Amino acid sequence: MAKQVIHTEHAPAAIGTYSQAILVNDTLYLSGQIGLDPYSMEMVDGIEAQIRRVFDNLKAVCEAANSSLADFAKLNIFLTDLGHFQLVNQIMGEYFAQPYPARAAIEVKGLPRGALVEMDGVVCINR
Repeated sequence: MAKQVIHTEHAPAAIGTYSQAILVNDTLYLSGQIGLDPYSMEMVDGIEAQIRRVFDNLKAVCEAANSSLADFAKLNIFLTDLGHFQLVNQIMGEYFAQPYPARAAIEVKGLPRGALVEMDGVVCINR
């Protein structure tokens, strides 16, 4: 089993002891992404902007592995307020098409850097 580190400058650099993603065979394991702008490393303002930035960051990491959001098998969503869940659904519909990935949405007390949303997931790459 060979592990390959996936990295792109089009998503925020890791701010800890982890990789943006790890590719094992045809499975891509993505670390959590928050609403950090990858170029300024500053948090974008507001829940809608953070949700969009998170999806853009996940997309960039997938593309670095020659994949896309269409290959997502499982998406995990962490929100500091589940009241934003409907907005996540609405915006997710702009980024994903059927068949949608399996998904979990969990309310958490806090996230790194004061983020309002974080997402991670598992991608099955069809080569």
